[in-house]
Amino acid sequence: MITKDDVRYVAQLARLGLTEDEVDLFTGQLGVILEYAARVQELDIAEVPPTAHALPITNVFRSDEVKQCLPRDEALAAAPEREDNLFAVPKIV
Repeated sequence: MITKDDVRYVAQLARLGLTEDEVDLFTGQLGVILEYAARVQELDIAEVPPTAHALPITNVFRSDEVKQCLPRDEALAAAPEREDNLFAVPKIV
């Protein structure tokens, strides 16, 4: 069971300033969350294999193909600034 002091402590760790109304609200909400987590811990998952994601995910890659490049003048045509046939960009330090 979570108490108001627990909520205040966690809020202090997170550097959150909570009003008493918020402490009351979060005490109830966190209590419900912790009750649900306790119910989940009761499940028998001995036969459930560990997974990294709930759904199967596969990457879709296309094969590399050599194609004709865009001509330099055409690529630089819309550049706001150019320097020695290159895109000029602001220096970032």
